Amino acid sequence: MERKVRVRFAPSPTGPLHIGGVRTALYNYIFARQNGGDMILRIEDTDSKRFVPGAEDYINESLNWLGIGIDEGVREGGKYGPYRQSERKDIYRKYVEQLLEGGKAYMAFDTPEELEKARQEIPNFQYDAHTRDKMRNSLTLPKEEVARMLENGEQYTVRFKIEPDREVVVNDLIRGEVKINSNILDDKVLYKSADGLPTYHLANIVDDHLMEVSHVIRGEEWLPSAPLHVLLYEALGWKDTMPQFVHLPLLLKPVGNGKLSKRDGDKLGFPVFPLEWHDPNSGEVSSGYREQGYLPEAVVNFLALLGWNPGDDTEMMSLEDLIKKFSFEHCSKSGAKFDYKKGIWFNHEYIGLADNERLTELFLPILKEHGVDNPDKEFVAKVIGLVKGRADLVPDLWTQADFFFKAPETYAEKDVKKRWSPETPAIMEELIGVLEGIDDMSSANAEKIVLDWIANKGYHLGNVMNAFRLAVVGQCRGPHMFDITELMPKEEVIRRIRRAIETIK
Repeated sequence: MERKVRVRFAPSPTGPLHIGGVRTALYNYIFARQNGGDMILRIEDTDSKRFVPGAEDYINESLNWLGIGIDEGVREGGKYGPYRQSERKDIYRKYVEQLLEGGKAYMAFDTPEELEKARQEIPNFQYDAHTRDKMRNSLTLPKEEVARMLENGEQYTVRFKIEPDREVVVNDLIRGEVKINSNILDDKVLYKSADGLPTYHLANIVDDHLMEVSHVIRGEEWLPSAPLHVLLYEALGWKDTMPQFVHLPLLLKPVGNGKLSKRDGDKLGFPVFPLEWHDPNSGEVSSGYREQGYLPEAVVNFLALLGWNPGDDTEMMSLEDLIKKFSFEHCSKSGAKFDYKKGIWFNHEYIGLADNERLTELFLPILKEHGVDNPDKEFVAKVIGLVKGRADLVPDLWTQADFFFKAPETYAEKDVKKRWSPETPAIMEELIGVLEGIDDMSSANAEKIVLDWIANKGYHLGNVMNAFRLAVVGQCRGPHMFDITELMPKEEVIRRIRRAIETIK
């Protein structure tokens, strides 16, 4: 019987969600939806020392903003909960005991000082089959002494007992069959008595098994852990229900070599987090895609193509398109350069396609920042319709449309020099008279009347229209001039021309 597709995204609440983690969540979600499966959000918070307040809420809000729906999780619930690992202590303890009783794991009582001494005395030390007999653990100590230490409450760790010189095979949907010799693996710590919590390795395996996860889709950085996880599945008797592994390519720096980091974003001016993050400890504020003015569908489209392609030249794809087209066969094995400029291009395209009313709601807070309170939403939507094709980010709408909301107080010096001559004021006075005589200020009608006047007077078309634009906008930029004047009250257009005549020297 074929297993139902069940995938999980399992971040740790140790800070903001990195954009690489977002891509991992996205691929999990796309694969689940494509196969009629379930998407689980599991919070891996066993490392209590690294827990950061607010990080879990940040993760949920980020996924929600991007449209990555969760079927089971801390907020959604589900029959496989709890979905926070810190709330599953008793569950893990059972499997720690199973491994100990089966001889697949052992208790280690080495102090941090003893471990450091071993590292100094043994070149390239790792705790494994070749060194464990020199250490203080339940394999080398008499049973009576182990019992005494446990009775005295001495702290210990439980280590996985890896047999030497075994060929471990990891089957990966992107990388194929990966073979690793067990000699390079150390006896990983699975459990710490100090806090009664398992480490990532054991908790991860137990949860994936109990939550019936069918596919583990995660970043390439977890590939070195995969052989250990294969051995743990075998040791716990779960080999037949082992999930299919998928290790995604890394996101690489835009410039240079290595993995994408926050420092790259700070240096080149792009976010590496989906939402703005306020560090509760340092107070540092890190920029986010949402706050910088990206649309979520643009971020999703951009991320999906970092390490995957649809097999053709298609670039613009909705989440629904991605669900139809996605396959791991077209995922790259090598890392993907984080081309942040391409991300800006995607956002430009999606802003151009977005509903004016939706953009209006995003634009209103920006208008308020610039002192424009309670504007007419219908007017704002019409303005956006004229300028959105020129915007890369939502805040660019203000740059492109500010003159619709505030009359120019100064005039671009280079445009004044080029477009305003001694004869211009008189011609602009004539233009005022022409405009005053127009009852229908629709773009096509006003354009015909003004252009006919210019032709009849024998004026230079470019000189008159550029001076007209300079007076109304403050510089020679913006959409079609008569589209601008159609939206503005005629009295405001005339007032601006008069002020330019009085002001520009």
